Amino acid sequence: MLNSILLQIPVASVTDTAKKAVNAAAGLSTAPAPKTEASLSLLEMVMKGGYIMVPLCILSILAIYFIVERMIVISKSSRLDSNFMNHVKDAILSGNLESAKTLCKTNTSPVARMIEKGISRIGQPVREIDEAMGSIGKIEIYRIEKNVGYLSLIAKLAPMFGFIGTILGVIKLFYALSLTDDFTIKTVSDGLYTKMVSSAGGLIVGILAFLGYFILNAMVEKVINKMEKSSVQFMDILQEPGK
Repeated sequence: MLNSILLQIPVASVTDTAKKAVNAAAGLSTAPAPKTEASLSLLEMVMKGGYIMVPLCILSILAIYFIVERMIVISKSSRLDSNFMNHVKDAILSGNLESAKTLCKTNTSPVARMIEKGISRIGQPVREIDEAMGSIGKIEIYRIEKNVGYLSLIAKLAPMFGFIGTILGVIKLFYALSLTDDFTIKTVSDGLYTKMVSSAGGLIVGILAFLGYFILNAMVEKVINKMEKSSVQFMDILQEPGK
């Protein structure tokens, strides 16, 4: 009888252990799965802004194009040899006007074209020479400022389009609420996406265009200052004693 009691003890212990293992496994199977963080790509975010993002994307492309194109043009226009006016002065004072004209033609800067016009008018009254150079200067300034004004327009239009997107988002939000009594985040998320994404897009494009407009204007001012300085130097050369 003692042997039968001893044989039952391990069996009971094994049974209890098995039950605990089964319960532990069941507990693991019913445990909630770890949550994964949802990610939103840039393209998906733009698409959430609705149809108003189409004109905003077009405006952003135009802004980038105008900024890059004008920077290249203005940078080329500002390139001028620091000794250019000294060479022109030496040629004029030596009476070699053709050499001075050739020197101007080999340079593509607005300053060179303006000085070339002045050289071609040598022999006429100083006032007429100054007016002719001023006319060429205005033409050159218009050429380098071309398309810069569009950036100012884009900087004003983009936030307006963003504001229109905000209004459309609010309309979409209230329309969704009118169709259901279930006031949840899911119900209003589409309208909020349209509202916030379009507003952010309009502001980003507007800021980009405004910064480009400001930088390009600063570059144009440097070119204009260089043209004015060269014009004064040229007029001083013509009025030097012995000329």
